[in-house]
Amino acid sequence: MKSITINGLKRESVGKVATKALRNAGKVPCVVYGGDEPIHFSADELAFNKLVYTPDVHTVVVELGDGSKVKAVLQDIQFHPVTDRILHADFYQIFDDKEVMMEIPVRVVGNSRGVKNGGVLRIVNRRLRVKAIPENLPDFIEIDITEMKIGDIRTVASVMNDAYKIMHEENRTILQVRTSRTAIVDEEDEEDEEGAEGEEGAEAAAEGADAPAEEAATE
Repeated sequence: MKSITINGLKRESVGKVATKALRNAGKVPCVVYGGDEPIHFSADELAFNKLVYTPDVHTVVVELGDGSKVKAVLQDIQFHPVTDRILHADFYQIFDDKEVMMEIPVRVVGNSRGVKNGGVLRIVNRRLRVKAIPENLPDFIEIDITEMKIGDIRTVASVMNDAYKIMHEENRTILQVRTSRTAIVDEEDEEDEEGAEGEEGAEAAAEGADAPAEEAATE
């Protein structure tokens, strides 16, 4: 998984007055949990652009002014209800040998046959909860929809991976191709149906041809 760096400075004072002063200076008060004790620090608001305003998920390396570094993931973030400025950010410290759980985005690739025939692609779950050691966390979970026809679905079972655990039931639907008013019959499906009907017709004809002979034998 990709990692970004946030440069921060440890905070000595965590009171309301100090916090307000930080925000007025364009800084974001932050806390890292998960270690021996919480780490309070501040960072420039601009440092969060690549972390917050993107659909991708990243781990974070917080570089503190004293030379220490902390690996973490963003756990929670608070925005001002009017200005949307970042008011506070909580991080959770991660360790190379300990599993961590994150919401990983689903990335769709390919052009679905069903959509080409007028169907509609419906993405039910755009993110999946994944658990793994940091090294094995994927940047995204890719699903190729090229061969999906109208009525086809993709479930969690179709994207299982040995490198990480997906924390949802296997039959949970991720996406599906639904029919619509403008949908047309898939040519291959139509050929399959015609082939099946032809075989059934041939079998029926064969049975009909045998019937008189059997009746004659009975008489």
